[in-house]
Amino acid sequence: MESGLEIESKPTPEVERGASARSRIAAALSDGSMIEVRNLIKSYGSNQVVDGISFRVNEGEILGFLGPNGAGKSTTMRVLAGFTPPTRGEVRVGGHDICRASVQARRLIGYLPENIPLYRNMSVRPYLEFMAEIKMLSGVKLRESVDHVLVETGLQEVSMRRIGNLSKGFRQRVCLAQALLGDPPVLILDEPTVGLDPRQISEVRGLIREMAGKRTVILSTHILSEVSMTCGKVIIINRGRIEAQGSPESLVTGFRDARFILATVSGAADSVISSLRKVAGVADITRECVSGPETAEYRISLKGGRDIRSQIAATLVGEGFMLHELQSQGMTLEDVFLRVITRQQTESDS
Repeated sequence: MESGLEIESKPTPEVERGASARSRIAAALSDGSMIEVRNLIKSYGSNQVVDGISFRVNEGEILGFLGPNGAGKSTTMRVLAGFTPPTRGEVRVGGHDICRASVQARRLIGYLPENIPLYRNMSVRPYLEFMAEIKMLSGVKLRESVDHVLVETGLQEVSMRRIGNLSKGFRQRVCLAQALLGDPPVLILDEPTVGLDPRQISEVRGLIREMAGKRTVILSTHILSEVSMTCGKVIIINRGRIEAQGSPESLVTGFRDARFILATVSGAADSVISSLRKVAGVADITRECVSGPETAEYRISLKGGRDIRSQIAATLVGEGFMLHELQSQGMTLEDVFLRVITRQQTESDS
């Protein structure tokens, strides 16, 4: 009860101090960027993992760093967090160079690595107090910060339970809570929902969404739904290079010519596909959802933006197939991602 009374009275000054600090940082930046990366290169021996990437993240923005496994996401996150130095290039956080002013820059950052060590024999609150001490918090500031992150991450009811006895979803909340200690204006989250079930993913995603406008967040993931539902800006990275960037909406509309048609058809799959290939403008066909012995949904990608549903319908019906449904579908973020990654793979192999 005593802790609950303190939580009610203490967070407001803490939040106000954090907001004031973030305002001062933003005012000190000439271009409004909280994070600025210029020509970042990171190599391990002859292996160049990050290849000259540049981007900016504004205050209060949530950036999705999207790419397949091995694309260079985690390496970039470690450089941004000050855990490993860049080989070449420049990284600034809150106006501070991550190499020349490392301490000042890292004080602004809360970092959640992909595999954070948790002391499973410790209870939640003592663990967070220990992590707060590592972050140079003490006395009243330490207690206030721990109280605040317990509330922010919904851990109050399990604060004295052993970490090892918690569900994976709650353990991930503990990981996020340690990143929030000290009220950092910048959060770097590397695969924050990896290994969680759908309900747990939704909970963690909700926590991150609530930070929009309050903190600058870089969210590294290879899960498409994570980005489209959480982030205001997206960077697609592959083989250490940025292949596309912008809002989820702008990336999708940038491929206006790439549309799809979904056709639900009854008939032998090979014969249906053979008939569809006769229609001018069909680029590729994928057989997807099957709803009966010979009824399936066919995803038809087009060579251009022209709507050819009438030609498809005429061909299928004319050749004796039963057409149940035919609808046009625009690009999704997943479609954009696959197209960008496939294009880069094709260019590299040619």
